Amino acid sequence: MGLFTKIRKKLTGASSASAQNQNYLKPDPLHPTLQENIQKIKETLGNSTDLMIRKIQIGKNRKYRIGIFYIDGLVDNKTIQKDIMKSLLTEILGTEVEEKISRDPLPLLKESILSVGSLKDIGDYGTFFSSLLSGETVLLVDGCEQGLALSTVGGEQRAITEPVTQTVVRGPQNAFTENIHTNVSLVRRIIKDPNLWMETRTIGRVTQTKVSVMYLKGIADEKVVEEVRQRLDHIDIDGILESGYIEELIQDNTYSPFPTVYNSERPDVIASELLEGRIAILVDGTPFVLVVPAIFVQFFQSAEDYYQRADFGLIRILRYVALALALLGPSFYVAITTFHQEMLPTTLLISLAAQREGVPFPAFIEALIMETTFELLREAGVRMPRPVGQAVSIVGALVIGQAAVEAGLVSAAMVIVVSVTAIANFTFPSFNIGISIRLLRFGLMFIAASFGLFGITVGLIAIVLHLCSLKSFGVPYLSPMAPFILSDQKDAIIRLPRWALFTRSKTTHPRNLVRQQPPQKAKPKPPKGEGS
Repeated sequence: MGLFTKIRKKLTGASSASAQNQNYLKPDPLHPTLQENIQKIKETLGNSTDLMIRKIQIGKNRKYRIGIFYIDGLVDNKTIQKDIMKSLLTEILGTEVEEKISRDPLPLLKESILSVGSLKDIGDYGTFFSSLLSGETVLLVDGCEQGLALSTVGGEQRAITEPVTQTVVRGPQNAFTENIHTNVSLVRRIIKDPNLWMETRTIGRVTQTKVSVMYLKGIADEKVVEEVRQRLDHIDIDGILESGYIEELIQDNTYSPFPTVYNSERPDVIASELLEGRIAILVDGTPFVLVVPAIFVQFFQSAEDYYQRADFGLIRILRYVALALALLGPSFYVAITTFHQEMLPTTLLISLAAQREGVPFPAFIEALIMETTFELLREAGVRMPRPVGQAVSIVGALVIGQAAVEAGLVSAAMVIVVSVTAIANFTFPSFNIGISIRLLRFGLMFIAASFGLFGITVGLIAIVLHLCSLKSFGVPYLSPMAPFILSDQKDAIIRLPRWALFTRSKTTHPRNLVRQQPPQKAKPKPPKGEGS
């Protein structure tokens, strides 16, 4: 107990020190004197060189001083020059206007002078710095204890490009960017419904990252929405740099190799998930949007399954076959060649025995060497520059595989098994489910080398039991298989034609189950010829 008490005291002290370093977030009121405000702001930001301060004077005889504050690189300079500076320096004041500005200049600035589209009042340093560091321009008037924050967010940012991780042949070719406002607009361009509600909160004591929750009112389950709110509000961390931070902090089960939060960089995928009654979580600074709740079959569904004909959706079955190959391929080879040679045809058994005649390692070590080598090549290909990475992956796999066979370290059959396993792993539309399968593959290889097919059977039972125990925001992870929901089988393993998808999936407990109404009239038929 003494050790944990000391650790707790150290953490408490560190938290206190962190809070002292961030005292600018406290709601201390602004000072009425402009010069004292400028001094306070400079001291807080450490006289940072990207802090821009411009003083101007307006009114009769230019007796009213205004301070303009913004961070260079976070704002749109054209907006500042055209809608703020030009408006303030070219205003014409009459006697009546002069009387208004003498009483309270802020309402006059908002209603008659400034032409910026969005602005808000600020009255404390916490709101001031939050607005300033978010790319807004702040106006402070000498003699006023209030200020104005003007929306001038801009600066250099990445343009909308094609998706990188979730490519399709047919379908929209745009992807999210690192700007949360752009991402929200991409979703709203698809769903033009006033029931698409969004809530935004700031998470991260230092980074002050904007996190938005989007859902369709009247379709999404209000209990799940409230659960998302509570989990986000309970996050207390110094910084959020990517949506993966949020994913780890809100997921149901931390100690599981399977992801229980779905993510996508495609606006059309997020729109379709919202229409299903799920909740999207957008994080500023990342192009990947989170979706909850998530189920297992969701990670094997591609956007193109819904853009092609229904028979194209049968390819989804191929992904489940690839799942079996990626998970069990090396394990079955190790188990059969080690314990169950009688299961092989005589000709194949003689061929494998001839190949392994000069191999000094057992099948498990052989598979472990090849799998580890391939994982190293895969990781090297991802981390190296893109033009070089592809060459390293292809050339490395060919050269190392051929050289290993010729050197007698591994058999040719093992190279084939590992290659097929790797190709099957690349067929998954979701990258994070592929990581889970790769991790489990090594565990199954170990128990296959120890107990043969019996060990593989026990391992599969353990995996299925674990999957049945998982939940994502109260939704069973294996639904609609376990529990079995007959009406949801129309879009699980296969996808039925569009005209048969009348209702939404019941797994997310949507408040409105009806997706489309059945056709009222029969399908049009071609006219009959005169001779018919």
